[in-house]
Amino acid sequence: MKAWRVLMSLSFLLLGGCLVTFNEPLPSNQAAPKALLGQWSSKDAWGEPLRLSISRLGGNAYKAVTRGKDNKAEEYVFSVSRHGNRWYLSAGVPKRLGGNFLIGGFDVVDGKELVLYNLDAEQVRQAVEKKELTGRSTEVPEDNGEGVLIDSTPARVLAYLDDPANSDLFIEVARFQRAGK
Repeated sequence: MKAWRVLMSLSFLLLGGCLVTFNEPLPSNQAAPKALLGQWSSKDAWGEPLRLSISRLGGNAYKAVTRGKDNKAEEYVFSVSRHGNRWYLSAGVPKRLGGNFLIGGFDVVDGKELVLYNLDAEQVRQAVEKKELTGRSTEVPEDNGEGVLIDSTPARVLAYLDDPANSDLFIEVARFQRAGK
């Protein structure tokens, strides 16, 4: 598992080659909770150690650095926004995977656990078919999978994400523990 996949559901983890991307990031409307910053650890799908470090760059921009078993660092910049009771993050997707932006969710539980959520690609695809969102299918080059590119406005995306009928739209993809000091 590539370390960037875990981050990009900061939703940074892709499931089954299906990637949901957006033409625009969600507007960053406030600073992330302070508990998000710092050192986190987890294990990847093969039980190998995975470390995550999150720091503030300035304004409402943040940097996430992951290190896996090989200790190779991968860095990603993201922004956060809070809407309703949910924290969202937006991050640029690498050009090799089509570019655009990824939107995910996160929770910091008691300052000790970081839970990352990704969007259920099939539900988003159905939302496009039902005209709840506008977008189209895309190919994800490295994963040989089909993705969905959403071109709805950020306001429309937030309205869709916040609709109680879509409460199961986010899928937990990673869980990190606060790393020791």
